[in-house]
Amino acid sequence: MGDLLQQALWLAFWISLPLLGAALVTALVVSLFQAATQILEPTLSFVPKLILVALLIALLGAWMGDRLVDFAQEVWGHWAAWLD
Repeated sequence: MGDLLQQALWLAFWISLPLLGAALVTALVVSLFQAATQILEPTLSFVPKLILVALLIALLGAWMGDRLVDFAQEVWGHWAAWLD
C-alpha cells in the first residue's frame, strides 16, 4: 500500500509540474515588469497566469488524463493484491 501512495504522489508531482512551473515563471516575469514600471495592478499579475494555465491545460490535458487513467486502471487491476 505504501508503494501505491508513493506512485500517487509522484503522479501528482509530474502532472502538476508543468502548470505550477509555468505559473511561477509567469509570476516572476510579471513581478519584474511591475517593479520596473511601478504599475501595481492586481489583475495584471492574475490574468496572464490564468490565460497561460488555461492554455497549458488545453495543450497538456490529454497527456494528464492519460496518466490518470493509466494509474486508475493499475489501481483497479491490482486492488485485490493490495488488500492482502
